[in-house]
Amino acid sequence: MTERPLDGRTVLVPRSLDRAVGLAARLHELGARVIVSPVIERAPADDLDALDDAARDLAAGAYAWVLVTSVNAVDELAAAWARAASGSLGDAPARWAAVGPSTARALRDAGVEPALVPEDHSALGLLAALRSLASPAAGSSGGGEAPAPRGSDTPDDGGPRVLLPLGDLARPTLERGLAAMGAHPQVVVAYRTVTHLVDAEAREAWAAGTVDAVVLTSGSVTREVATQLGPRDDVVGVAIGTPTARAAEEVGLRIGAVAATADDAGLADATVRALTPSHVSEPRPRIRDSRSDNSRETTDRGASS
Repeated sequence: MTERPLDGRTVLVPRSLDRAVGLAARLHELGARVIVSPVIERAPADDLDALDDAARDLAAGAYAWVLVTSVNAVDELAAAWARAASGSLGDAPARWAAVGPSTARALRDAGVEPALVPEDHSALGLLAALRSLASPAAGSSGGGEAPAPRGSDTPDDGGPRVLLPLGDLARPTLERGLAAMGAHPQVVVAYRTVTHLVDAEAREAWAAGTVDAVVLTSGSVTREVATQLGPRDDVVGVAIGTPTARAAEEVGLRIGAVAATADDAGLADATVRALTPSHVSEPRPRIRDSRSDNSRETTDRGASS
């Protein structure tokens, strides 16, 4: 690999500037011209009272676990906590699980140390990690470690209540999986995902065929790219994970590489792989049959709008 393997290449990063800055810097260092233009944005939930009620219940010890799958959810739950409770999220008498590294970092920034971050950064990975605990339904990780949080509410049947602050496009993967494990999941809409029109620079570059790769960080981003810009055979997609790659295939976007890790370093490395001639000439990567995307704006994968 050359020191600047992306010289002469143009990469579209359809994320908000604050989310794109780290990846854009890495791609610039690798020689790429980077166009940052978001295609979705976060909007407040329609029912903020429900979110505030969930924050109050959380403060009162009503939940044994809180499972978060995006930075957006952390941000909005922290805001609800500030409105409805005192102190920080870290004061909540519950255990926290983050679907991946970006969400875990957001939790730490909010004063919470996650008890669980799965190796497979997806909804199914999160459920599998919970099952691997000796007694997840009782809030115990086995071996006497990490006992059930004090004050957590446990219904008469012994299953814990689990708070799921999700986006409005969330699929029911986590909710159904937790229920099958004997837990009592409570879904609260923490935010909405809405369309953001791509800017003129990105639209013109795409139409002119000067974009070489597009970084796809969630299912909703992927669908908006296809809707607003349309598929192109001469543009390779770089997917943050398997669920996003599946979404790309469903809307006709060509995938050149899937990131090994759901972070800026993993995306930058995948972009290099996708645009390396020896890699591009290979058959399209086989996307395994996985339904692990628990939300149409994806999991951690971060927090990727």
